[in-house]
Amino acid sequence: MNRVESRSLRYFVAVAEELSFIRAAERVGIAAPALSRAISGLEVDLGVRLLERTTRSVALTEAGAMLLADARAALVALDAAVRRARRAAGVAGGKLVLAVKADVEAGLLEDVLAAYRAEPGAVPIEVMFTGWREQPGLLRAGEADVAIVIEPFDTDGLDAEPLLREPQVLALPTGHPLAERPRLRLADIEAEHQQVAVGAHVYVRHGEQSPPFGDMVQMLRQIELGRMLALFPVSLAERNARPQLTWRPVDDAPEATFAVAWPQNSHSLAVAAFVRIATAVSADRGTSPTADAT
Repeated sequence: MNRVESRSLRYFVAVAEELSFIRAAERVGIAAPALSRAISGLEVDLGVRLLERTTRSVALTEAGAMLLADARAALVALDAAVRRARRAAGVAGGKLVLAVKADVEAGLLEDVLAAYRAEPGAVPIEVMFTGWREQPGLLRAGEADVAIVIEPFDTDGLDAEPLLREPQVLALPTGHPLAERPRLRLADIEAEHQQVAVGAHVYVRHGEQSPPFGDMVQMLRQIELGRMLALFPVSLAERNARPQLTWRPVDDAPEATFAVAWPQNSHSLAVAAFVRIATAVSADRGTSPTADAT
């Protein structure tokens, strides 16, 4: 019978990451001798040596390194399950947390929320506005139940269903030479610019590094300052008209695909209802038509 408890795993992770019983003891809030006994007990339970200890150092064994990777994943999953359970118990009937990046939802948000709230037996829904591409991590951590995302995104541990596709347009600073053309192709962009990463839709001049940005507002400001160019869904362009930016269609740019995503291990009826409603609303709307953004 497996007698390993989550407390023992937390103690082990602390020691393995700190490589110091004193620092790890401070981190988990127990005395160092008690922590040492707990780790020794864990080694006895598992029948393997996890740490090599001397009076001056602590090092992981091969078995310890393997356990560290698995223990981290197990504790993340456990913490996520606890958060979901506590959140569900917080109000009568539970609630659903939807993670979405403001303005990066193809204009679906209002219609999907209205349709979901009209569903018989729908639980309260809380909208969590996130930073750029933060939604997958929030789903895996149990801080959100479902999300509207734009592909590609980190799908590890997640399921997803496509919702809408729409054209992408290029955001560039007003006065940029490419802004003088009514329509562009990717070759026009790549003549003097490179992607900051494979598959990315952000471009900088050849030989330059991507400027720092943490959210959409910062991205658009960097573009206004001439530090980069970027492709965005046309619906986002329509919501972000400003004098310092010019938006141009790119005829051969890949379409933006919006999707609804949720954890693979979710058994929530509320999540299932939201996914069903989101796909129905997007099907009624259909693929967004191609539009010229200026």
